[in-house]
Amino acid sequence: MNNPLLDSADLPLFDQIQPTHVGPAVDALLAQAEVALASVTADDFPAQWTAIAKVLDVATEKLGRAWGAVSHLNAVADTPELRAAYNEALPKITEYFTRLGANEQLYAKYKNIDVATLNAEQKQAHKNAVRNFVLGGAELVGAARERFAAIQERQAELSQKFSENALDATDAFAYYATLDELDGVPQDVVQTALAAAKAGADRGQSPSDANATANATANGKANGKALYKLSLKMPCYLPIMQFAKSSELRETLYRAHVTRASDQAAPDAAKFDNSALIHEILALRLEEAQLLGYANFGELSLVPKMAHSPTQVISFLRDLAAKAKPFAEKDLADLREFAAQHLGLADPQPWDWSFVSEKLKEARYAFSEQDVKQYFTAPKVLAGLFKIVETLFEVSIRQDSAPVWNPGAAFYRIERQTERGPALVGQFYLDPTARNGKLGGAWMDDARSRWLRPDNGVLQTPVAHLVCNFADGVEVDGVKKPALLTHDDVTTLFHEFGHGLHHMLTLVNERDVSGISGVEWDAVELPSQFMENFCWEWDVLRHMTSHVDTGAPLPRGLFDKMLAAKNFQSGMQTVRQIELSLFDMLLHTAHAPDDDFMPLLNAVRHEVAVIQPPPWSRSVHTFSHIFAGGYAAGYYSYKWAEVLSADAYAAFEETAGNNGLPNIETGRKYRHAILEAGGSRPAIESFKAFRGREPTLDALLRHQGMVSA
Repeated sequence: MNNPLLDSADLPLFDQIQPTHVGPAVDALLAQAEVALASVTADDFPAQWTAIAKVLDVATEKLGRAWGAVSHLNAVADTPELRAAYNEALPKITEYFTRLGANEQLYAKYKNIDVATLNAEQKQAHKNAVRNFVLGGAELVGAARERFAAIQERQAELSQKFSENALDATDAFAYYATLDELDGVPQDVVQTALAAAKAGADRGQSPSDANATANATANGKANGKALYKLSLKMPCYLPIMQFAKSSELRETLYRAHVTRASDQAAPDAAKFDNSALIHEILALRLEEAQLLGYANFGELSLVPKMAHSPTQVISFLRDLAAKAKPFAEKDLADLREFAAQHLGLADPQPWDWSFVSEKLKEARYAFSEQDVKQYFTAPKVLAGLFKIVETLFEVSIRQDSAPVWNPGAAFYRIERQTERGPALVGQFYLDPTARNGKLGGAWMDDARSRWLRPDNGVLQTPVAHLVCNFADGVEVDGVKKPALLTHDDVTTLFHEFGHGLHHMLTLVNERDVSGISGVEWDAVELPSQFMENFCWEWDVLRHMTSHVDTGAPLPRGLFDKMLAAKNFQSGMQTVRQIELSLFDMLLHTAHAPDDDFMPLLNAVRHEVAVIQPPPWSRSVHTFSHIFAGGYAAGYYSYKWAEVLSADAYAAFEETAGNNGLPNIETGRKYRHAILEAGGSRPAIESFKAFRGREPTLDALLRHQGMVSA
């Protein structure tokens, strides 16, 4: 069988990969990796960095790239067949890399490498490798080693199942609304819901198949009226919560959303309950930490991060909460007063807050998110993003060609002009649209790292995946209109592109510390959050707007209203992030895994939050960042890195020209110090190389309007 996962082509053959290819490819590549491992751990193999890399790193990189392609498809194009193939191969992959990370002979080789023979990049990679061997259980023996390996395999299995349950619980829900129920909802959302209902009818799906209204019939109509299919995916859910005048409709979707994958979900969704998985994951993490000599998983998690201890993180979060909570309380008081005086809501319920917030924003700043959205067409936004990146970082971006997994995905290349002409810097896939079978949220992942390959001396350029979940364009009167993005969507796109730039603009040649590799987890959000700031600069924003009907750019008056509303409810938003971060750290340091975690969450909420959700809310059950991502005992990283990114952006504010555009010299300095350095040195050194000092909290508080007059 011709297996595309074994193809040595430059880029993955995404259009050819089938579930039947996964097992044979994994087995073949694992066999090659086993041979490589046996070779470098032989007694007569030299303890030399390049010699080991030429054999072992080449084999594991080939395995990693193939498995990365499978994992990516599993996240963006899930099918029952692919999921089965992925889950069958996952234990084999986990077992090999767990064993690799704990291999005593390999650990000994690395310890015997003469560090004096290494360049600066290799020294940092070597330092990380030795640390990771210890964290990977290389110093464990006997039963402890066996148990550690079993824990890794089981955790991989549980995290995958958690992710599957969250995805399936989201995809399984549908509510078929009448047009009357959708009063107030933006027209493009209504059109998308109508198209979704018609598409379901074309596939023979009955509204009764998915939590539909009781009066729905199989032909997609209720009492002779057309039905509109609503889902829990963000492009549908969020506008319903913000704009639907029907409190009953908002309550229906809210309850379904906050009880997904939990014991509080509808009876027919009980199979997606993540409760037992959460307890087991927490127990395994604690056991893993204790096997390695740490008191809890929080301590273990921080070993490779900037923060030194859970106590330091908790103090950081509580200090920030003390500064933010008075602003959050004022935000809430404003909402309550407006709801009572203007909306007749004396006691707003949890499903009312988004609606009240939107109405207050419209009243206070005289604009609606729906007004803004008409100007942010996806093609224009993308062109504007490319323009600022090209200007600030002295590169060019143009469309490229490569096999993709969905017609909505595209491929691009980044080039830099040299004396010899354009030179390839990196490439990226962009998959912007929400659909069934695709995990929610947005992320960047690496498809390939920059690496001066030890096997052939060729400089391998980096490739990134940029994934979002925006609404698609809708067809109106036979004409397909471009997708419309909210300003939050635009910010999300800039955020993920910031991650991509960190990965693609690196000049580091050592794979394990190039781009995002080797960067401390609590610093990796710096380049992404940094890029968000440009979404609030008029001279940047005006180039990425074009009204969907008229083509007119965003009016300056409307932008000024947006800017005035920039820090609307920033206090509430900040304490919400602190709530999640503090809960995460306490969950992994001061909580017994078998105990109910809801009392801990409630205690955190009473300490820092200003809005209390209903007792049946179970948002923890879809908290994929910490149970199926890399943020366990690390969710604080968003706020931690936000301090770094705000301070970094302040350098651009300090050097901005009279035209309001970012200073190119500052951009060049930022590129050299942060982006190009990747993980080749500690993040704090890169930050100080750019700013000339330690970071401070001042810029973050100022940017978010949380500075007392």
